[in-house]
Amino acid sequence: MATLGKRNLLSVVRASAPGLYLDGGALGEILLPGRYIPADLKPKDKLDVFVYRDSEDRLVATTEIPLATVGEFACLNVVSINDRVGIFLDWGLSKDLLLPFREQERPLCIGESVVVFIHLDPKSERIVASMRLHRHVSRDLPSYRVNQPVELLISEVTPLGYNAIVEKSHRGLLFRDNTTLQIKIGQRLQGFVRSVRANGQIDLSLDATGYKRVAPLTVQIVQALKCNGGKLAFDDGSSPESIREKFGVSKNAFKQALGKMYKSRSIRFQKPGIELIEDSTWRPSEKKR
Repeated sequence: MATLGKRNLLSVVRASAPGLYLDGGALGEILLPGRYIPADLKPKDKLDVFVYRDSEDRLVATTEIPLATVGEFACLNVVSINDRVGIFLDWGLSKDLLLPFREQERPLCIGESVVVFIHLDPKSERIVASMRLHRHVSRDLPSYRVNQPVELLISEVTPLGYNAIVEKSHRGLLFRDNTTLQIKIGQRLQGFVRSVRANGQIDLSLDATGYKRVAPLTVQIVQALKCNGGKLAFDDGSSPESIREKFGVSKNAFKQALGKMYKSRSIRFQKPGIELIEDSTWRPSEKKR
């Protein structure tokens, strides 16, 4: 059975002048217009298609791949504004996605990027977007562990930092004082759970904390040193952006790892850069029990 707003693997029922009719199960036959028929289609092949409604509310299929489907959060670009119905967003299909005025939280401009949730309008059954993310995040109490790595979609700038969609489900806050990066709306990042409060609020960081952060990072730095002849043009004076690009961590985490290695006499500072001390073998200390 086909699902509206999702990608489906459907069989061909019959051919006609407009295109192929596919078996949509309880939804009936669904037209795949001729321009989307694959040139290498063979008899009895099933087609991977996305099912939606056209401007006349008819069910249609396309082999185009949308940037997101019903039930997902996504960052999409504003391509046009209709004063009567709302904003239209580019979601990867030839037919743009409607963001109705009632689902907006603020005025938007053409070319602007906005994070939305894609869902079915309960009245029209058309696929629409919503900026009212709080209505669509999970209400279940989060079960994430402290220091658990999670996927983040940055959704909003706040006075404290950045709101983010956590693991495509919950909402969390990435504190501004926990990052030195330039972060943009719609950016996807790996983060870490800093804490889960009793009310379900998830506090986030771009780095793990404590031993779980330092030990793997020191091993990574040693490997980089060995691959570069024992020297690296990185130290505690390097820019946060270059450190994040090279090692995937914050400058604070990098400095903490360097401090640990310097105290164990595994590296020396060159100013600029660091050098691996000959005959040294770095072994991260065991976590204190």
